[in-house]
Amino acid sequence: MTEAVAKADGAMRTIGEVSAELGVKPHILRYWEAQFDVLKPLKRAGGRRYYRAQDVVMLRRIDQLLNHEGFTVRGARQLLAAEAGDKTVASASEPATPAPQPSIDLSALRAIRDRLAAALEAA
Repeated sequence: MTEAVAKADGAMRTIGEVSAELGVKPHILRYWEAQFDVLKPLKRAGGRRYYRAQDVVMLRRIDQLLNHEGFTVRGARQLLAAEAGDKTVASASEPATPAPQPSIDLSALRAIRDRLAAALEAA
Protein backbone atom coordinates (compact mmCIF):
# COMPACT_ATOMS: atom_id res chain seq x y z
CA MET A 1 0.00 0.00 0.00
CA THR A 2 3.01 2.28 0.27
CA GLU A 3 3.81 2.33 -3.45
CA ALA A 4 5.85 5.20 -4.82
CA VAL A 5 3.67 7.44 -6.95
CA ALA A 6 5.39 8.89 -10.00
CA LYS A 7 5.27 12.68 -10.05
CA ALA A 8 4.92 14.87 -13.08
CA ASP A 9 8.15 16.36 -14.44
CA GLY A 10 7.29 19.86 -13.21
CA ALA A 11 6.13 18.76 -9.75
CA MET A 12 7.97 20.00 -6.69
CA ARG A 13 10.08 17.43 -4.85
CA THR A 14 10.94 17.08 -1.18
CA ILE A 15 14.52 16.84 0.00
CA GLY A 16 13.98 13.13 0.67
CA GLU A 17 12.81 12.49 -2.88
CA VAL A 18 15.74 14.38 -4.42
CA SER A 19 18.13 12.69 -2.01
CA ALA A 20 16.90 9.26 -3.03
CA GLU A 21 17.02 10.12 -6.74
CA LEU A 22 20.63 11.36 -6.60
CA GLY A 23 21.87 8.85 -4.04
CA VAL A 24 23.09 11.69 -1.83
CA LYS A 25 22.16 12.18 1.84
CA PRO A 26 19.87 15.11 2.71
CA HIS A 27 22.54 16.90 4.76
CA ILE A 28 24.71 17.04 1.63
CA LEU A 29 21.88 18.73 -0.28
CA ARG A 30 21.53 21.28 2.53
CA TYR A 31 25.30 21.87 2.39
CA TRP A 32 25.13 22.43 -1.37
CA GLU A 33 22.37 25.01 -0.80
CA ALA A 34 24.78 26.96 1.41
CA GLN A 35 27.62 26.66 -1.13
CA PHE A 36 25.76 27.33 -4.39
CA ASP A 37 23.73 30.53 -4.59
CA VAL A 38 21.74 29.19 -7.55
CA LEU A 39 19.96 26.69 -5.25
CA LYS A 40 16.97 28.31 -3.62
CA PRO A 41 14.33 25.71 -2.72
CA LEU A 42 11.01 26.87 -1.36
CA LYS A 43 10.73 26.50 2.38
CA ARG A 44 7.35 25.91 3.96
CA ALA A 45 6.26 26.03 7.57
CA GLY A 46 8.64 24.12 9.78
CA GLY A 47 11.50 24.64 7.29
CA ARG A 48 10.40 21.83 4.96
CA ARG A 49 12.16 22.20 1.60
CA TYR A 50 10.49 21.81 -1.77
CA TYR A 51 12.67 21.75 -4.87
CA ARG A 52 11.38 23.13 -8.17
CA ALA A 53 12.19 21.32 -11.43
CA GLN A 54 15.03 23.77 -12.21
CA ASP A 55 16.48 23.18 -8.73
CA VAL A 56 16.51 19.42 -9.37
CA VAL A 57 18.26 19.95 -12.72
CA MET A 58 20.88 22.12 -10.99
CA LEU A 59 21.34 19.54 -8.23
CA ARG A 60 21.92 16.84 -10.86
CA ARG A 61 24.54 19.06 -12.50
CA ILE A 62 26.26 19.75 -9.16
CA ASP A 63 26.21 16.05 -8.31
CA GLN A 64 27.75 15.24 -11.69
CA LEU A 65 30.52 17.81 -11.22
CA LEU A 66 31.37 16.95 -7.63
CA ASN A 67 30.83 13.20 -7.43
CA HIS A 68 31.52 12.00 -10.95
CA GLU A 69 33.88 14.50 -12.58
CA GLY A 70 36.02 15.21 -9.50
CA PHE A 71 35.48 18.97 -9.20
CA THR A 72 35.97 20.73 -5.89
CA VAL A 73 33.09 22.82 -4.57
CA ARG A 74 34.99 25.96 -5.51
CA GLY A 75 35.75 24.67 -9.01
CA ALA A 76 32.14 23.60 -9.56
CA ARG A 77 30.93 27.02 -8.36
CA GLN A 78 33.27 28.75 -10.83
CA LEU A 79 32.24 26.48 -13.70
CA LEU A 80 28.53 27.01 -13.03
CA ALA A 81 29.07 30.77 -12.90
CA ALA A 82 30.94 30.63 -16.20
CA GLU A 83 28.21 28.48 -17.77
CA ALA A 84 25.54 30.90 -16.57
CA GLY A 85 27.51 33.75 -18.13
CA ASP A 86 27.92 31.82 -21.37
CA LYS A 87 24.20 31.08 -21.55
CA THR A 88 23.26 34.75 -21.27
CA VAL A 89 25.76 35.67 -23.99
CA ALA A 90 24.75 32.70 -26.17
CA SER A 91 21.05 33.44 -25.85
CA ALA A 92 21.67 36.98 -27.07
CA SER A 93 23.56 35.75 -30.14
CA GLU A 94 23.43 32.58 -32.21
CA PRO A 95 23.38 29.15 -30.55
CA ALA A 96 26.70 28.07 -29.08
CA THR A 97 28.66 25.42 -30.94
CA PRO A 98 30.59 22.84 -28.97
CA ALA A 99 34.31 23.50 -28.62
CA PRO A 100 36.50 21.25 -30.77
CA GLN A 101 38.09 18.41 -28.85
CA PRO A 102 41.89 18.49 -28.86
CA SER A 103 43.57 15.52 -30.46
CA ILE A 104 45.59 13.52 -27.96
CA ASP A 105 48.80 11.80 -28.97
CA LEU A 106 48.72 8.75 -26.72
CA SER A 107 52.18 7.58 -27.71
CA ALA A 108 53.66 10.93 -26.64
CA LEU A 109 51.81 10.75 -23.33
CA ARG A 110 53.04 7.22 -22.73
CA ALA A 111 56.63 8.30 -23.48
CA ILE A 112 56.32 11.14 -20.96
CA ARG A 113 54.88 8.74 -18.39
CA ASP A 114 57.74 6.30 -18.93
CA ARG A 115 60.37 9.05 -18.55
CA LEU A 116 58.73 10.25 -15.33
CA ALA A 117 58.60 6.70 -13.97
CA ALA A 118 62.29 6.20 -14.83
CA ALA A 119 63.19 9.48 -13.12
CA LEU A 120 61.29 8.44 -9.98
CA GLU A 121 63.04 5.09 -9.92
CA ALA A 122 66.46 6.75 -10.33
CA ALA A 123 65.82 9.16 -7.44
